[in-house]
Amino acid sequence: MKVKELFVCESCGYESPKWYGKCPNCDSWNSFSKKETAISERSPASKKVTVTKDGVKSEIFNISDVALDDEIRFKTGVSELDRVLGGGIVKGSLVLLGGDPGIGKSTLLLQICQYLGENLKIMYVSGEESVRQIKLRAKRLGVTSDNLFLAADTNVESILNTVVSQKPDIVMIDSIQTMCIDKLSSSPGSIIQVRESTNAFLHLAKSEEIPILIVGHVNKDGAIAGPKVLEHIVDAVLHFEGDPNQCYRILRAIKNRFGSTNEIGVFEMLDTGLKEVPNPSGMLLEGRPKTESGTCVACVMEGSRPILAEVQALVSKTQFNIPRRTATGFDYNRLSLILAVLEKRCGYYFSALDAYINIVGGLKLDEPAADLPIALSLISSLRDLPVDDDIVAFGEIGLTGEIRSVSNASQRIKEAKRLGFKKCIVPTGALKSLSGAETKGIEICAVSNLKQAVAALEGK
Repeated sequence: MKVKELFVCESCGYESPKWYGKCPNCDSWNSFSKKETAISERSPASKKVTVTKDGVKSEIFNISDVALDDEIRFKTGVSELDRVLGGGIVKGSLVLLGGDPGIGKSTLLLQICQYLGENLKIMYVSGEESVRQIKLRAKRLGVTSDNLFLAADTNVESILNTVVSQKPDIVMIDSIQTMCIDKLSSSPGSIIQVRESTNAFLHLAKSEEIPILIVGHVNKDGAIAGPKVLEHIVDAVLHFEGDPNQCYRILRAIKNRFGSTNEIGVFEMLDTGLKEVPNPSGMLLEGRPKTESGTCVACVMEGSRPILAEVQALVSKTQFNIPRRTATGFDYNRLSLILAVLEKRCGYYFSALDAYINIVGGLKLDEPAADLPIALSLISSLRDLPVDDDIVAFGEIGLTGEIRSVSNASQRIKEAKRLGFKKCIVPTGALKSLSGAETKGIEICAVSNLKQAVAALEGK
């Protein structure tokens, strides 16, 4: 049998017939390892495929004959997690949970075992901790369920056999980078091991209708470690965001076959574990400075939930030949665009000024509705003109300086009213979607361009 030598990048899975010092796909250094593959096994397409009348056939179903159980989802007891998942854990689904070290991935999985264990049998498999260490962490988190079964194993074949024999209702794997298949020669955490282990768990989840939640490590760039195909295999990819040195965590769905990818869950990390934050707007606005310039409140939509966040800007004289532009929680290129529009259309010159933008609380604003509050905070800092504490704004800025309408205007205004804001600067196009009852108790200031928005800021 003819054997062909290939070199595989351990970081991204790129294959090449020759060795590279630097991967041409992901730019990783010294990441190529040699792999010998039999051509006949590697290239099934080279074999002639024969079709016979009595050959193996795929089983097919008419879509109208496929029954859906009434209880197709398992509630986790954590409403923020259920929101991100789309209503709960779907039977037979494979969910990948990623995030920085110490962000709370294992803590969250172990916490939901207390609620799930009331009616379901749970198998928690760890390749990083012993069962005694898991017990110590469970004791600290208050997890005492009798339906929680622990295993410290990294062998995929033995885990699969145990699941088939024990038949748990939910399986948790912590983490996928520690799992290995003995038949493969590569080490645990390599591209091949991660890919094939995930495929094995996927087959188990679909064939046995058992939901499996797996923890994934991240690399230095914040992406989930392993091949990109890992995220394509699973049904949902959840990602924890936030600074491990701060107490707030944001859980975001990057991919979800059974729900929206726009929903977020907000948690607070305490000594006793993760605690839900049912009112993220109040948390993000807590401690907001009063009567200070360079700050404005934005209202953005995260899925079906309106969230109010504080936007801070600082404009100062530069000490360099090229002024600095820094954006934390906001797109840098979008900031450059807004600065160019303010200079060209409104006459505010930032060419010799440093501009800094910060979104308080670690939230990332990637919605166009954040353009207007960003612009107002920049103008406020430049002119040293404080924005009133009871003003909230939202709207998209075009290149001609116009303020374009955004969706869900009524929901944004309701949230602003609930938190006690008295004035809302909105695009003129949003008025057609508002009723009199929705605007009662709050002043609606409709603007069509940036000059009108600045006039509204000044109270004119």
